Order: sequence, then structure tokens, then C-alpha cells
Amino acid sequence: MKNVIPVKGMSCGGCKAAVEKAVGRVPGVTSAQASLEKAELAVEYDEKKAALEDIKAAVREAGYTAD
Repeated sequence: MKNVIPVKGMSCGGCKAAVEKAVGRVPGVTSAQASLEKAELAVEYDEKKAALEDIKAAVREAGYTAD
């Protein structure tokens, strides 16, 4: 499954990397690509292993807002 999640609070490459790393640790996530310009996260995951809410929780735990 592919999804795009709006992410607020990213302001630099370090922020982008932190979001990607946090989401990448969620079991079932196969790809996580954050965009500073668009303020969003494009994520691909196995919906049998990961729920969208788990992914949003990982973003929040990294210190950012996921809508």
C-alpha cells in the first residue's frame, strides 16, 4: 500500500532523515521518503504488518506532527 502523509515541523535535512529513519523502523514499512518542500512523507508498507496509525505514531515519536 502507498500513502502520502502531511508532516509538519520538518525544517532541514536532519529532520527529513529523522522522519525517514523513525518510519523505516516500523515493521512492514518498505519505503519512506520525506519531502521538505512538500512537507509530506511518501510511504509504502504492507498493510498486513503495519497500520497507517502506526506510521503516524512513529512520526509523532520523532517529534513531528503527522496529519
